[in-house]
Amino acid sequence: MSRRTLAILAALTATTIYGLNHTIAKGVMPHYVQPFGFILLRVTGATLLLWACSVFAPRQRIEKRDYLRLVLCAIFGMVINMLAFFKGLELSTPVNSSVLVTTTPIIVVILSFLLIREQVTWRKALGIGLGMLGALALIFMNETTGMNAPNIPMGNVLFIVNATFYGLYLITAKKLIEKYHPLVLLKWLFTIALVVNLPITLPEVLEIPWAEIPLKGYGAILFVVVGTTFLTYLCNAFALTQLKASTVSAFIYAQPVIGIAFAVGSGKDRFGLLNALATILVLAGVYLASRRPKPGRSAA
Repeated sequence: MSRRTLAILAALTATTIYGLNHTIAKGVMPHYVQPFGFILLRVTGATLLLWACSVFAPRQRIEKRDYLRLVLCAIFGMVINMLAFFKGLELSTPVNSSVLVTTTPIIVVILSFLLIREQVTWRKALGIGLGMLGALALIFMNETTGMNAPNIPMGNVLFIVNATFYGLYLITAKKLIEKYHPLVLLKWLFTIALVVNLPITLPEVLEIPWAEIPLKGYGAILFVVVGTTFLTYLCNAFALTQLKASTVSAFIYAQPVIGIAFAVGSGKDRFGLLNALATILVLAGVYLASRRPKPGRSAA
């Protein structure tokens, strides 16, 4: 099997894990683990695993001029991003989270225009409009409560916050990713995130009723810590060594399909007409916003 084929399988594995995560993580929140407590478990587990794996990475020191960017990346990508997503998942539904997290490429286009003045073509503008229309439909036209979802609109807003700060993370981390080995970079990002998250999340960890959690619940926690937080980062890092970033990012289209199918198939959520229309709008928007012009053709 070629390294390119392995890279494609790695990217697909990461997307599948993300898709399943929406329902699996929801299954233990908030009955056993509160959302912020879950983040401390995620970041602590990933930090320990990354430090253990970093022995296989080359020796690199983070240069002093990169310290501020490193801290900002950790806050954007492993603090605000994660806290917003898991709090949103507590309040909303797996179907909504599966759809709204795919707005990240649209958010990246908007932020790239605002922060680094990257050109926005009419096709990208149309994609932004369609994607945002789908997102707004889920926020303002959806049910206010549902199955284990006490405040769907607020949860959906937090999913947009999640996508926004993950977009900021991608833009801010770009120079660091090009400069440092993935294991070296990730171990320091998660270490900083652990320090920042600790005072915010520790109270909810102390409230976890460990003796009451069933074996299935421990399995879900292990899946989120090892799979969603650690394995996905490694899979995507390997995929990026063999594939273009645009190719890897294209796998985001599969996430809502996997997430919705698993949520509905396991009986944990419903998929109504509004969800279907919003999904079509968001995916169409992501496609247009992230599509690259063919060589020889005008970007407009």
